[in-house]
Amino acid sequence: MSAVEKLTIGCVAPPGGSLVNKTGAWRSQRPVFKHVTCIGCHACEQVCPEGSVCEDPKSKHKCEKLKKEVSDFQVDLDYCKGCGMCAVECPVDDIDMVPEVR
Repeated sequence: MSAVEKLTIGCVAPPGGSLVNKTGAWRSQRPVFKHVTCIGCHACEQVCPEGSVCEDPKSKHKCEKLKKEVSDFQVDLDYCKGCGMCAVECPVDDIDMVPEVR
């Protein structure tokens, strides 16, 4: 038995299951990145349990606090579960959780 098999016994899906299964369909809320006060700390990206938040180096905004440009962050809504961890961990409150409209 491999290490992965040992870890997944009794689990609904193996680790990294969201990489092959789109999980955003049951989301009741979604993050909206305002890109106003973001300081580019990557907390949202690091805390996302699905890895659906990532930096977009092609899109930048002026950070008044740091007096420089920082990259914007975006979310892949196909994989975002709407847990809100990114918004809670954002140290500058630059992410709003809004109701999902279907």
